[in-house]
Amino acid sequence: ILIPGLSFSRKQANMESVKRLSSDWRYPTTLLCVYGFFSTVKPLEPFLIPFLTGPDKNLTTEQEIKGEASCSQVVLQLWRDFRQCYSSRQLLYWSVWWAMATCGYNQTVNYIQVLWEHVQPSQNFSIYNGGVEAASNLLSAATAYGIGFTEVRWEQWGELALGGFSGLGAAALFLMTFAGNIWVCYATYTIFKCLYMLLITIAMYQIAADLSMERYALVFGANSFGALLLQTIITSVVVDSGALGLPIVPQFIIYASYFSVISVVFLLRGIFSVCKAQRIKKEQLSLDGKQSEICEEHKF
Repeated sequence: ILIPGLSFSRKQANMESVKRLSSDWRYPTTLLCVYGFFSTVKPLEPFLIPFLTGPDKNLTTEQEIKGEASCSQVVLQLWRDFRQCYSSRQLLYWSVWWAMATCGYNQTVNYIQVLWEHVQPSQNFSIYNGGVEAASNLLSAATAYGIGFTEVRWEQWGELALGGFSGLGAAALFLMTFAGNIWVCYATYTIFKCLYMLLITIAMYQIAADLSMERYALVFGANSFGALLLQTIITSVVVDSGALGLPIVPQFIIYASYFSVISVVFLLRGIFSVCKAQRIKKEQLSLDGKQSEICEEHKF
């Protein structure tokens, strides 16, 4: 005969024992050891090659060796494609901006809530952080969509735009850091996010224009990996308590200065590119004028 109260108490005791076991450090350690053991044990490996070379699959040992060699050939081909893609200076400059700006953008987005809490503690104010995030995402999407309707020669003016708009982003970060007003922080954060989405859309378009479709994943993945690597270094140095471990305000001063450096570098590069293009254009016009004069003389 089952007694309801006794059955319930036994179930409760079992649940408590399971909870105690799960909270103990020995339980996850044991699971990890078991997983590590079975992930390294490969009982089928001694039988794999005989199976593939047997009558079922009818593969030769030479084909097996070729299959292993094909992996190294794929890696070698990826490296060749990588070098060929980044041999273009234009693509390299746009990719460098992508990696650096995405790193700074991710750092800002990851720690903006901490800055807002510092400027205006949530227990003293009705916060609108979620609404600001939603509005900034919507405006950023509208900005990225609207840039497609502009007719600008980004191959000529793009680097100058990268430098100028990155400078505006740096100014927004500085204002956000020193204003001390939550509404100013909200507004400057929205501006900063729109500027980044505007520029990353242009960068993606310019990079994709110089690539075949098969190489999109390689270049975009390499740029994203570069951004992640930079972000890891900055976090380890600036945020981690084992290194500088700076408070939130000095952190954002560093982020704003970081975008200022990006702005200066690409402004100088953009001015150089525009001046070079104008000089080439003048030389071409002068050459065309001389050729037209020679043609006129030959007519007479």
